[in-house]
Amino acid sequence: MTAYGLLVSPSHNRVYAQAAAGMVRAELSVFGERALGGRVRDIAETVIGGVPYVTFSADGLSETDVRLLSNLSSLYALFEIEGGLLRPVTLAPLDVFGSDLLTIQKYSGKTNEYFTKLLLNVTAMATDAPLDLVTGRPRVLDPMCGRGTTLNQAMMYGLDAAGIDIDRKDFDAYAAFIKTWLKNNRVKHQAEIANVRREKAVLGRRLHVTFGASKERYKDGETMEITVVNADSLGAGRFFRPRSFDLIVTDAPYGVQHGSRSKGAQPGRKGRPELSRSPVELLAAAVPEWAGLLRPGGAIGISWNTFGGRREELAEILASSGFTVRDSDAYRGFRHRVDQAITRDLIVATKG
Repeated sequence: MTAYGLLVSPSHNRVYAQAAAGMVRAELSVFGERALGGRVRDIAETVIGGVPYVTFSADGLSETDVRLLSNLSSLYALFEIEGGLLRPVTLAPLDVFGSDLLTIQKYSGKTNEYFTKLLLNVTAMATDAPLDLVTGRPRVLDPMCGRGTTLNQAMMYGLDAAGIDIDRKDFDAYAAFIKTWLKNNRVKHQAEIANVRREKAVLGRRLHVTFGASKERYKDGETMEITVVNADSLGAGRFFRPRSFDLIVTDAPYGVQHGSRSKGAQPGRKGRPELSRSPVELLAAAVPEWAGLLRPGGAIGISWNTFGGRREELAEILASSGFTVRDSDAYRGFRHRVDQAITRDLIVATKG
């Protein structure tokens, strides 16, 4: 049995930093439970040399195990602990691009990029093939993608991703950002925006980006894709093929900065649809539509503001659409305060 110490990234914002160690403990527990055969034990927060670490013990970590652990959301460095000394473990994260892809965007209501990575990770662990995160290439959908934090994290991992969002300003802002970022970083790509039409009617707009991790890979046809649709998420099935995604990862409206139209919403001011501020109301209408886009054995992960709905309500919505909620102690360890009006939690479920 070997002891390990995980140094938590120091670059969190102030509020998230207070929860970071506890969050990575829960994330590590999920990794151990779902992908490492229960070989990760004795997870604890420990002070070493006056610096806080998350420590654990494990038997015989393989190269693939280390590759997986290298992607823990708050991991800054990993050490073996021997006789009070720290021996660095060489990490092998999936990261394809520089961290500025995740950090350069700044706007009100942006989901913390470390939390977005965590949500994507623990959702991937809930599929019927959790190690596909590092050995395969799962396809990701964020059905309320906003300005693309989830899409950028998927892109960082080298995955194909798609998103849908009703907000025209967010769609335009993300399109401008990603095209500018790719150009400034000299990433070989093609990007186009076009209307989506059915029977001569315009259903929405679509941004489609094809790019390569390098010029050589792009030239050889080894490309990745990002697709974003500006439309109502309740009609997601009109834009994407059934069972075409492995992961659905999204941030439900918090009732503060976020909103999305709910089923049967009445027009609001200036004839525009009202935005629902209730995650329960929205998810009750949306989850059945999203479920059809997920392959059997795939997983859905949703974060939400607990002031807007109880976990039991979300679990019932997911179960009624054919999902099995992951409800172990590991998956119940992510509740944390964001600000005075938001206490955030997440719920993850596997499609039967």
